[in-house]
Amino acid sequence: MLKMRLSMGGTKKRPVYKIVVADSRFARDGRFIEKLGFFNPLLPKDKKERVGLDAERIKYWLDQGAQPTTRVARILGENEVMPMPEKGNNPQKAIPKKDRKKSEEVSDSKSEAPKAEEKKAEAKPAEAPKAEEKKAEAKPAEAPKAEEKKAEAKPAEAPKAKEKKAEAKPAEAPKAKEKK
Repeated sequence: MLKMRLSMGGTKKRPVYKIVVADSRFARDGRFIEKLGFFNPLLPKDKKERVGLDAERIKYWLDQGAQPTTRVARILGENEVMPMPEKGNNPQKAIPKKDRKKSEEVSDSKSEAPKAEEKKAEAKPAEAPKAEEKKAEAKPAEAPKAEEKKAEAKPAEAPKAKEKKAEAKPAEAPKAKEKK
């Protein structure tokens, strides 16, 4: 399958990409069939030197069945070589990560209001299952307490054994010196 994609170029921290047609089985920066243009992301969007395209060859390869990657399709759409692709629907990507949690909490609180009304409606006819749920919740809560007690007891015993060994070693050390 033919792909139109970006191939990496440039130097460290100064990327320049080649827009190429390649077989999808080849590596991203590997062998390609033909170079169709370039893209320099460091230049401002209004500069003419930011993107260089061979429009005739791009149209030829599109007719041959080459599929542009998402980024190449956007570049070609901006330069009116092909129709602009539809924008993806990822509303979370536009929000900074630190603000995403806040927006999730707000959306949760909005969705909790209808849920609260539903719970009230369900609570009246189904009072008996609630008692059973409380019993079921109480039993698992007791089991971890017993495990915690066992876990607490074991670490308390281990330091005592270490202290006994530590006391025994200093007593043995002078004896060894006396033999020499």
